[in-house]
Amino acid sequence: MKKFLFIAFLISLKSFSQSNRFSGTWSNENCKDCKKDYIFRITIAQSNYAIVGTAEITSERKELNSGVLDVTGYVYPNNDKAQIKLKDKDGISSNAVLLTNESVLQFTKRGGADLVPKEVILNKLYE
Repeated sequence: MKKFLFIAFLISLKSFSQSNRFSGTWSNENCKDCKKDYIFRITIAQSNYAIVGTAEITSERKELNSGVLDVTGYVYPNNDKAQIKLKDKDGISSNAVLLTNESVLQFTKRGGADLVPKEVILNKLYE
């Protein structure tokens, strides 16, 4: 009986200690090897399997500026991949996939309008 209670206790700890790997502010502004036509910054919060936040692209070139984009999405059960939707103030949207590995986030656009770049590697700025 003690063994069963111990296993149940460990399972309950695992469910409460879920890490929110996507939470934080991510950006490509610290990229040393890439061309800096724009700075893509995304601030997201993960709660269980849901993601909410904002994103913005800033550039010296006026046509690349996006304004503030709303971010919504969900995290896949294995907790290292997420599907998000970015929407601007006019309702135009774009979809993307996020993959995380330690303090690096890979952003890959999957469809929709040209609001965001096709692919970019983002580094975590802060939690």
